[in-house]
Amino acid sequence: MSPRLDASHTPIATSTPPPDQLDHAIDPLDPLAGLPEIPPYDEVGPVDARALSKTLFERLEALEEGTYEHAYVRNTLVELNLALVRFAASRFRSRSEPMEDIVQVGTIGLIKAIDRFEMARGVEFPSFAMPTIIGEIKRFFRDTSWSVRVPRRLQELRLDLAKAGDELAQRLDRAPTVAELAEKLGISNEEVVEGMAASNAYTAASLDAQPEEDDSEGALADRIGYEDHGLEGIEYVESLKPLIAELAPRDRQILSLRFVAGMTQSEIGEELGISQMHVSRLLSRTLVRLRRGLTVEE
Repeated sequence: MSPRLDASHTPIATSTPPPDQLDHAIDPLDPLAGLPEIPPYDEVGPVDARALSKTLFERLEALEEGTYEHAYVRNTLVELNLALVRFAASRFRSRSEPMEDIVQVGTIGLIKAIDRFEMARGVEFPSFAMPTIIGEIKRFFRDTSWSVRVPRRLQELRLDLAKAGDELAQRLDRAPTVAELAEKLGISNEEVVEGMAASNAYTAASLDAQPEEDDSEGALADRIGYEDHGLEGIEYVESLKPLIAELAPRDRQILSLRFVAGMTQSEIGEELGISQMHVSRLLSRTLVRLRRGLTVEE
């Protein structure tokens, strides 16, 4: 360890204390007196940071929370251990979130670890803090990275399904079935299907997203959409329903035989016991009535 880090004298903060506290900071009776000098944080190596942190934690336990001295020591611990946050954040470098945001969230985890740490447990602070930092970052991704907000239960189920799916795929040398996943996790088939459906909400692709350079197809909207020519007739069908309901039973039967069953006028005449000419007149009269009814509605 560097000799100056072993030296015991009044700490030098990286930022100047408020003017009304300058005299207090250099007072020999100050509770901070006796702490080693704090050099620029980017010059402190991991070994020295660990030794300094141990000394600061010992002093932090003796200080009253809410005082200037307590805040100074606590903030110094945060600065000294930011390397832990950067190391944890580097594991999530492939995510789409900016690295600055990940470091900021990890710093919140570091602060929580500092507030909960107890030296009496005999655990090194980095070993204690790392799970808290990583947990805070994972919670950030779990709560903010989903394209569509789903219940936390389904978010956790998605992770369990992914883990179980990988394990079963390696063991079975094929993709596992729903029943196999359900047996592995001890849940029902319906819950597995629900979790799989929720996984679709994790990421979303824009319909206007351009394809890759080596992709000869167009945008996603051009590939999944098609023109449904039958859509135009839906409005007319719905408008005709009340008009057809007002027709006489024989007129409705003729319409059904002609346009649903596909029978000719001669076949309809034989079915109803009337001439083909009579069927033609009745059909023409009915169609004119329906056409007039549609025209009036429009």
